[in-house]
Amino acid sequence: MNNRVFLTTHAIIFTGFALALFFAPHIVWPLYGVELNDQYAYFLSQHNSIFLGGIGAITWLLKDIEEGKIAKKLFIALFITNILGAVITLYAALTGVFVGFGWSDPAFFALLSVLSYFQFAKQ
Repeated sequence: MNNRVFLTTHAIIFTGFALALFFAPHIVWPLYGVELNDQYAYFLSQHNSIFLGGIGAITWLLKDIEEGKIAKKLFIALFITNILGAVITLYAALTGVFVGFGWSDPAFFALLSVLSYFQFAKQ
C-alpha cells in the first residue's frame, strides 16, 4: 500500500476513535466491558482523545510524505505506538479489564503494527 493510502487510513481510524471516546464514551466503553462510573472516568476517556486525535492529525497532515529518511522515522514511530497499543490492550484483555468487544483491540493494534512495519520496510 502506498504511503498516502496507509496514512489516510491510519488517520481516519485514530480520529474516529478520538471522536467516539470524546463524544460517546458512555456508549463505547461498555462494548469493551469497561464501566464509566464517575465524572473522572468520563474525563479520562475524553483526555485519551487528545492523544488519539493527535496521532490522527499527524498521520493526516503527513499523508503526502515521500519515501526517505523522514518517512522511515514516521513509520517506526507508528510501529512503536501500535505495538504499545497491542501490548497494553492485550494485558487489559488477559486480566479481564476488557471483555466482549475488548478482544478486538489487541488484534486491531497488532494489525496496525504489522502494517506500520511493512510501510517502514518499504521506505
